[in-house]
Amino acid sequence: MRTEDTAIRRGKMSRVFHRLRESLQIQLLAWVLLTLFGAICINLYLSFRSADITADLVTDHTLLASARVIAEAVHVDAGGTVAVDIPPAALEMFDTGYGDRVFYQVVTAWGSLVTGFPGMPQPKIEQTGEDGNFRGDPVRMVMLNHPVVGLPNDGDISVTVAVTRNGQHAMRRSLWLSDFTKQLVLVLLAGLVTIIGLQRGLAPVLRLRDAVRDRGRDRLDPLRPDMVQSELRPLVHALNDHMERVQNQMAAQRRFVSNAAHQLRTPLALISTQASVAAREADSGRRDEALQALRGSTRQVTRLASQLLTLSRAEHGARRPRNDRIDLSAIARQILESHAEEALRRNLDLGLEAEEPVFVEGDGTMLREMLVNLVDNALRYTQSGGTVTASISKQDDVAILGVEDNGPGIPEAERGQVFERFYRIMGTEQEGSGLGLAIVREVVDSAGGSVELDEAAGGGLRVTIRLPAA
Repeated sequence: MRTEDTAIRRGKMSRVFHRLRESLQIQLLAWVLLTLFGAICINLYLSFRSADITADLVTDHTLLASARVIAEAVHVDAGGTVAVDIPPAALEMFDTGYGDRVFYQVVTAWGSLVTGFPGMPQPKIEQTGEDGNFRGDPVRMVMLNHPVVGLPNDGDISVTVAVTRNGQHAMRRSLWLSDFTKQLVLVLLAGLVTIIGLQRGLAPVLRLRDAVRDRGRDRLDPLRPDMVQSELRPLVHALNDHMERVQNQMAAQRRFVSNAAHQLRTPLALISTQASVAAREADSGRRDEALQALRGSTRQVTRLASQLLTLSRAEHGARRPRNDRIDLSAIARQILESHAEEALRRNLDLGLEAEEPVFVEGDGTMLREMLVNLVDNALRYTQSGGTVTASISKQDDVAILGVEDNGPGIPEAERGQVFERFYRIMGTEQEGSGLGLAIVREVVDSAGGSVELDEAAGGGLRVTIRLPAA
């Protein structure tokens, strides 16, 4: 029974805390009070520092006054001896009821102790209070040099007065507690006024909160704007727009997962079949042929998986925004050099026309992937003996990247569709996943640029990308 009662109490407390977390009024009140308490903590710290400085200042003035009283009592008697009678007032001024002990020392210019406590520490700067320790107690001390008539050349004597810090700490505590009491009263009054203001001013927001909270998790139909006042209707419209975008994103995600699964299913099944054929084949020539086909299918699946990963990284919001300073000319030269061997093997003229340098700001990794996909597509669809040319230029504040080939090109009617994921032109014989231009579009959109497809001068395809120049 005790276990069941404990579980019931925990369940009730959990529901209470859940309601408090969902309450806009409680959250706003918590933030307001948190801000107030933060400001109060800063003020109390500053008040503590101010009280500490004030207590030090008062103690230093008292110590200096005591040292002056003692110094003025120093005289030279008829025998030329330095003597002093400590006035009671010099020590009684520290009698504040906190049991402080007073230490003093009078020393001549040549180091002889006239009176007082031997071995006292000496402050480094005259007439400036310093903290120290004497006989196991923390003390505040002041040193004063004072001329005495009758000494050779009116020599000086040094008076050091120190007092334990009980009274100083009590003064600091009193000043700080006074500020603390005032600050606490202000916080309580501000909290009370805030609660009343929130109850009166947040009623429409609370109604909207209840309407959103009472909806099912799968309901994304729009809210009625007339359920709140005119000042809050833009918020309702924003919520409706957001729910519409969520619906579209969920639909796009479902399409993407479905397409990816479909694209991977076929090559994986082909790999399994080719592996089985190679395993059963006794003839070495046919086995090598099957293994060669298996390697080709593996490369295709690897490329597809790589492009899927690149596409997911290129999507807006998938990566933390970066503002690398990128030289497009340098990147283009590196990428074309990496594809030079393939171009030579297929007897393709691969060239670069670039100004030096052309800088843009953005995600350097994704911009490189964009250019790799453009060059790879151009080489893939250009026949042997063809030409692929990349160009980099700058006009005003716009960097222009172009990749042109004399391949089959893309029909004008399909140029808007080739940016869709997995879209491939009918009758295309070249291997591909249909993701290259989709990756290009995602990267360009994230960089704030534009991409256009046109017919090249030689009848092929020209891809032109415009990006804001750095």
